[in-house]
Amino acid sequence: MTEPLYRTDTYLKESEGRVLGHTPEGALRLDQSLFYPHGGGQPGDTGLLVWEGGKLVVADTRKGEAGEVVLIPATPDGPVRLPKVGTTVRQVLDWDRRHRHMRVHTALHLLSVVIPLPVTGGSVSADKGRLDFDMPNAPDDRDDIEAEMNELIARDLAVTEDWISEEELAANPGLVKTMSVMPPMGAGRIRLIRIGQGADQVDLQPCGGTHVGRTGEIGRVSLGKFEKKGRQNRRVTLLLDS
Repeated sequence: MTEPLYRTDTYLKESEGRVLGHTPEGALRLDQSLFYPHGGGQPGDTGLLVWEGGKLVVADTRKGEAGEVVLIPATPDGPVRLPKVGTTVRQVLDWDRRHRHMRVHTALHLLSVVIPLPVTGGSVSADKGRLDFDMPNAPDDRDDIEAEMNELIARDLAVTEDWISEEELAANPGLVKTMSVMPPMGAGRIRLIRIGQGADQVDLQPCGGTHVGRTGEIGRVSLGKFEKKGRQNRRVTLLLDS
């Protein structure tokens, strides 16, 4: 398995890694990864790998087999020279892009708080995110929902993680808000993201993505229109104001 440094410290911007191997498609496997792999609606990280005598651009990060993280190099002018197996490389994250993903992803958790309906899908980008809700009729209080979102953000609530067993999750199915995607099972434990502490807690749900440390870091957001996506679904888009 690849050690997920992005989970240990979401604010880590640079780190070393050792090349474990190459894939047939020309990607890299490292012993530890600063880069978050695409999953849960959040895009894979991008950045640079630097080693003695070489450098390459990481264009995407994906999940491989058996818990591996695979770094996909950019190939603007054809094949790229990869570092040899065993080489120590310096991982340099495209931090601005990642941080915006963290802000959007955390904001989507809050969106699921102010619209307490089952979630049927979602995605994150650097400027906006969206959640699809099991919502037959669009609410007529869009401005109130947006105001409530920004009030939660302004409370500067702590965003922390906890872990529970798969058995504990099975006994508390209400923790899972997404209808289309279940938390990954088989590892024995599930990561939970908690927003707020004690009496100030507003949300607790399984999630493997990256998040900011406090809601105030998200900044002000605005909501787009509520789009109809099928008989039961409504898509709500959230945009970062800056």
